[in-house]
Amino acid sequence: MNKGATKPRECLQGLRETLKLTDSQMEELIPSGQRTRAFDRADWAAFHLMHAGLVARVSRGTLVVTQAGKAIVEGPEDKLTKKRLAEYPDYRAWREANRQRKREPADDRTEEISAVSEPPEETIERAASEIEDALAENLLSAVLTLSPLRFERLILDLLKAMGYGGGRPEMYRETPRSGDNGFDGIIDEDALGLDAVYIQAKRYGPDNKVGREALQAFVGSLTGEGASKGVFVTTSDFSSHAQQYVSRVQQRIVLINGDRLARLMIRHDVGVRPRQTYVIRSVDEDYFTDTV
Repeated sequence: MNKGATKPRECLQGLRETLKLTDSQMEELIPSGQRTRAFDRADWAAFHLMHAGLVARVSRGTLVVTQAGKAIVEGPEDKLTKKRLAEYPDYRAWREANRQRKREPADDRTEEISAVSEPPEETIERAASEIEDALAENLLSAVLTLSPLRFERLILDLLKAMGYGGGRPEMYRETPRSGDNGFDGIIDEDALGLDAVYIQAKRYGPDNKVGREALQAFVGSLTGEGASKGVFVTTSDFSSHAQQYVSRVQQRIVLINGDRLARLMIRHDVGVRPRQTYVIRSVDEDYFTDTV
């Protein structure tokens, strides 16, 4: 491996030497043609190592080896598998959180058994889900690098893509930096502005949850405007007290946390672009119907 490497791409020469890969193997592209298979696998390996706590992200795209990771490097093991990573509590917690989000039952089968026993379409669906999980995390990491003003504009772009205000630019208003009454944007749902959605956006780190106090201030601002609808977006999450509070207020308030924000961006093509499309075809029975 390359000592001092902090990015998957910087590990490629070390991987080549360790695994004795040929020029053609290093140059082989994945089906999308956008990057090499060696880099793609190194990138995915880093993603799983991060969730096991063996490497840590110190900035966007930059990773460092943790103490737990150094113990592995200096130890007798010559390879790591997902089964081995599952021995780390952080990795198990991450996989369990994903299962809970998707409402999947716990399943301790190895990857090899899964690949043999499940139908091809389920394999594709499982892989697509894992790709989306990684993309959502990378998106959120990118969002956290934005300035507060750019982040607020991103939220307006997303709500526009989702169809609020009919998606028409003239229905969207950015509020000024001062005198905004706690709002970061307003979307008129009708031409006369009789019905509007008020937006609050907080670009917080993952450990800084939005508490009840912030939601109370938001509701107070809505009341002052005589507004009945609000969207509160954060890159982190909401405390349980904040969620319980919102469920009891008269106004209709939608809470969007970091994970949901990233997945809405993916679904509505905001800040992402397609890399590869796979079409699964089946026989068109109507075409083969004998009508003669």
